[in-house]
Amino acid sequence: MRTLAAFASALLLVPALAFAQAGDEHAGHEGHDHGAMAPQAPAAAAPAAPAATARDPKLPADEAGAKGVLESSPRHGEFEDIAVPGSDVPLRAWVVYPERRDKAPVVIVIHEIFGLTDWIRGVTDQLAKEGFIAVAPDLLSGLGPNGGGTESLPGRDEAVKLVRGLKPDTTQARLALVRRWASTLPAANGRCASVGFCWGGTTSFGFAISQPTLDGAVVYYGGSPDSASLQRLTPPVLGLYGEDDARVVATVEPAKRVLAARKQPFETHLYAGAGHGFLRQQADREGANRAASQQAWQRTIEFLREKTKDKRR
Repeated sequence: MRTLAAFASALLLVPALAFAQAGDEHAGHEGHDHGAMAPQAPAAAAPAAPAATARDPKLPADEAGAKGVLESSPRHGEFEDIAVPGSDVPLRAWVVYPERRDKAPVVIVIHEIFGLTDWIRGVTDQLAKEGFIAVAPDLLSGLGPNGGGTESLPGRDEAVKLVRGLKPDTTQARLALVRRWASTLPAANGRCASVGFCWGGTTSFGFAISQPTLDGAVVYYGGSPDSASLQRLTPPVLGLYGEDDARVVATVEPAKRVLAARKQPFETHLYAGAGHGFLRQQADREGANRAASQQAWQRTIEFLREKTKDKRR
């Protein structure tokens, strides 16, 4: 465990960012994959279920397979409690270390609107497999029953409600704390990037704005900040979106115009037929989500390696 009381004053420097309201940004998302099944007509014999698609080991597991991957991972993963200045409740984070001889860059993994789930922990493990120290903070730490976090909540709906209540400036201050804590890890090489999903994608974009020395940020199907906030962006951003996610995609072109005028790097990819949350729901949409996941994840790893390369070598 490590403490960061020395960084208390730094938290006061994180500016509040102007983002879309969480309730609008994620309207309907929490119920996306929990709808009731349509009634089926009786049949003499039920058709055989389609064969499950084997997991691609180059990808994070999907939501259904994440727990199994975590249980069988050879990498060292552990929960860490990061001291929060002025609070008796620590910020809990899942940390996975890569198997490598030299020091590694850090990637901060920002969870979806569902909190720190097994799926996010699985993504963290996959990033460690690719050579990064991956740190996934539970931004609901201390907000659950008896001061717990995501793990203390009775269900997904409660997590969604709490995440929607998070204030952007408080969230950015907590992420800054995580970055500073991670920079003290003996195995870290001083380089750091972020990757976020859905609500976390929007937050990853915001993190790049509030952290001008961040090496890069990856945004998976998260909304873009407003034009005033984009004027302060310094790190390069990679945006990855499903074509059939108009709610989020509508925010991309306006951001591209603002950043193009500033000659600020903002690389975007739009994947045909894929929906929102495609990396978590790889089996959906008749192969489109799987294809999007394969392309997006490959580019994610390339981008993170490019931006966090140790320039001293």
